Amino acid sequence: MTVKRLVRPRDDHIVAGVCSGIARYFEIDPVVIRLVWVIFTVMGFVFTGIVAYLIAWLVIPEEEEGAVDAEYTVKEEARV
Repeated sequence: MTVKRLVRPRDDHIVAGVCSGIARYFEIDPVVIRLVWVIFTVMGFVFTGIVAYLIAWLVIPEEEEGAVDAEYTVKEEARV
C-alpha cells in the first residue's frame, strides 16, 4: 500500500505548483482547483486567498528531484 503525500510537482505548475499538488492528492483536474482558488480570491477574500497560497507554498514540500508519481503517470498516459 502506497501512502499518498501532498507535494508540489516540479513539472506541472503555473506559479508554485500548489494547486497542481492539491489536485494530484485528491485525484482531480488541476484546473478545477485553480478555478476554485481564483473564485475564492476574487469574491472578496483577495488578501486571504493570496496569504493562503503563500502559506501553502511554504508548507507543502516540493516533489523530490527524480521522483515520479507512478499512479499519476499511469492515469495521464491512459488519457492520451
